[in-house]
Amino acid sequence: MSFSAIPLTGSKPDQYAQLLAQARGLLHGERDRIANAANLSALVYHALPQLNWVGFYFYDGNELVVGPFQGLPACVRIPLDKGVCGAAARSGQTQRVADVHDFPGHIACDAASRSELVVPLFDGGRLVGVFDLDSPEPGRFDADDQQGLEALAAAFVESLR
Repeated sequence: MSFSAIPLTGSKPDQYAQLLAQARGLLHGERDRIANAANLSALVYHALPQLNWVGFYFYDGNELVVGPFQGLPACVRIPLDKGVCGAAARSGQTQRVADVHDFPGHIACDAASRSELVVPLFDGGRLVGVFDLDSPEPGRFDADDQQGLEALAAAFVESLR
């Protein structure tokens, strides 16, 4: 299979709709979570500006363990009671943090990261993990980013079924 990324155009919601269509095409017919997480990380990392890390942490029944990602080497294990990823997994709510230095218990895997958005991944009521994006720009993520990235995360979870 050959994949060609199509440049995103229009408003931010339009761009996320285009990115979601690309993601669904990339995930179509594949159920392996590692393969899908790897491809989705690469797609998002290269499609969206001002990101320095995009990837997945998977829940092993005890803590979050790093999965496929794009960016510098990452923290391998994150307890559910630590950091932005742990807060997303524990609360079941997307965490959108304008400045990670203001987030209590933030784990600095990459000192260059300033803002972060983490979407929890649930299949039914079961925690699968989190989809994590970091940016060197404070305030990088807004409500449109959150909505678009939550839709991408939902497409990932759907691909596992």
